[in-house]
Amino acid sequence: MNIEIVEKADHLKLIEIWGSSVRATHDFLVEDDLQELKPLILEQYFDAVDLRCAKNAHGEIQGFCGVHSGNIEMLFISPDARGKGIGAMLSAHAIKEQGASKVDVNEQNRQALGFYQHIGFKVIGRSTIDRQGKPYPLLHMVL
Repeated sequence: MNIEIVEKADHLKLIEIWGSSVRATHDFLVEDDLQELKPLILEQYFDAVDLRCAKNAHGEIQGFCGVHSGNIEMLFISPDARGKGIGAMLSAHAIKEQGASKVDVNEQNRQALGFYQHIGFKVIGRSTIDRQGKPYPLLHMVL
């Protein structure tokens, strides 16, 4: 597995991974939420972060991570690649190479919360709404 800088041409593949990953892990979101987020991610969020992706030996993107101002803003793994250490690899790269030391996690996403706790993050705060003002509480975590 190689970690590489994401090219603009990869954004459509990333949004495909994002959609399938969110559907597999964010069962508290409704389809309207996903459809509302998709253009924001494609048109704004990808360009606002330092994006890295994990590619397999065939050059296929298996997951990606975006960091901004020391915060892991996005970490999504293709559902068929989950459980293979790709998230841990991307997170370790984000911490070591991109200076990440913080992350916000949807409180309802117990898998993500457990993952970040497993790699050393601790909850230091909570917001009752997400960044879009939706009633999806966020847990603020630091290393």
